[in-house]
Amino acid sequence: MSKSAREIELKLELDPAAQDAIKRSGSIEGFTASRSVTRTLQSIYFDTPDQDLRKAKISLRVRKSGKSWLQTAKLGTGVMGGLSTPVEEEHPIQGRALDLSVIADPAARDALDGAIGDAPLAECFETVMKRTTRNLTRDSDDTLIELAFDTGNILAGSGSQPLVEMELELKSGPSQAVFEAAKSLLDDVPFRFSPYSKAERGYRFAEGREATGTGPYFAEGITFTPGVTTEHAFRDVLRSCLTQICENRIAVLTSDDPEGPHQLRVGLRRLRSAFRLFRPVLNPAATAPLDDMARTVAAEAGALRDLDVLVDEIVAPLAARAPETVPLDGLLDTLNAMRDDSARALLVTHLKSSEVNAFLLDLAAYTECRGWLDPENFDQSALLAQPIEAFSGKALAKQWKKVMKYGRQLEKLTVPERHEMRKALKKMRYGIEFFGCLYPRDTVKPFLKRMKKLQNIFGYLNDVAMAEHLPERVGFKATGPDATETMRAIGFVIGWHEALAQSRWQDAKGCWDATRETPRFWA
Repeated sequence: MSKSAREIELKLELDPAAQDAIKRSGSIEGFTASRSVTRTLQSIYFDTPDQDLRKAKISLRVRKSGKSWLQTAKLGTGVMGGLSTPVEEEHPIQGRALDLSVIADPAARDALDGAIGDAPLAECFETVMKRTTRNLTRDSDDTLIELAFDTGNILAGSGSQPLVEMELELKSGPSQAVFEAAKSLLDDVPFRFSPYSKAERGYRFAEGREATGTGPYFAEGITFTPGVTTEHAFRDVLRSCLTQICENRIAVLTSDDPEGPHQLRVGLRRLRSAFRLFRPVLNPAATAPLDDMARTVAAEAGALRDLDVLVDEIVAPLAARAPETVPLDGLLDTLNAMRDDSARALLVTHLKSSEVNAFLLDLAAYTECRGWLDPENFDQSALLAQPIEAFSGKALAKQWKKVMKYGRQLEKLTVPERHEMRKALKKMRYGIEFFGCLYPRDTVKPFLKRMKKLQNIFGYLNDVAMAEHLPERVGFKATGPDATETMRAIGFVIGWHEALAQSRWQDAKGCWDATRETPRFWA
């Protein structure tokens, strides 16, 4: 008896206490749950000395459950947004040793033979865990999902690393169902999409590398295969945005590092920029709810980020420059209290909510289940199928036109219009970062370098404009010595930065001219 099929697995990481609580819970809204079954599983993973299977995204293991052994080969083991869709080949075997002769699928045999060649196979690491499973069914359709809670350890050499993971594997029914079940299970429990398969976790542990990080997460570069469709390129961009948002949500919840909310807002802005850049090929009705929630969370993260900037980049650097008659301590204390007691508390509360959980799972479902499809748009299939090279130039040209609208009248821009130009520049920069891999690096780099410099200048000018509202933000209404001292400090900070802003505005003009004259690599 054997099994060869494509799995759909959603892998999530939770706090161990939260996972135990979910494991003990009874009903799951929208689904009927079977009684739970707990087994101890021992899995041994194999590879060549050069890790040829890992490089080919293949995992090869034998697993013991009770007295039975099962050999499994998984082809296509990458995990994106917590979702894994490998082709799986399973066969009962007699013991701990591999038996590749039992693999009957020609495609699987060819893939394994091509990766292994003449290299020897040996044990690399193993996992030992308790797995508690329940079957979830839905009466309205043929949905069957295996819910598994894994708690155990990865073993390599003499070392051990804890492993806690919740996994939903779709046995039958629509792919969307695994995300709907996850929403019902999690409610308001914060989670992380697992970035790695168990095999990859084992490799990383054996190499002495961290399985997952807890600090701020910076988006990695996006690379498209030449000729890839616009649809697949959009999916890859969404995956990048989703990872950045999810990882920095955890960073905000577990750390006071100001880079966490900053990168969270960047991820949300990248997502919203992607929706706008790819708008000609999308279903606006399906995108709108995700865009609305992204805007809401970005505004909350932005409120905290603005206070971080006021404290760390606008006020605190002047403490050593201020005269003795203008101490900044009182102003810093007030801003720090606003940051921690108001803005951070509001953001953290929302990030722990079922609403944000639902947003992340809906975004993952949209990404992996082609949520952008519009059954009423008969031209959409052709638009999605066009090579990304054909689409990207038009998208960048359209965004550059919006930047130019402000740039042509740079001398006359009001402060609000400068802010709008800054946002247009950000969207342009995100577009370049999305599509830059499609063009020669030596043509992209000069343009992107000038864009970043120009954006930084506009960012500082925006920070100064924000500082001008310090009196209202601090809410100063009292009288007396402390009030007078605080107002004097605010006046000093605003005056200092406004004087510097005049010089930076002249820099902006020169930088804009240089950017405008730089060849547009997408044209």
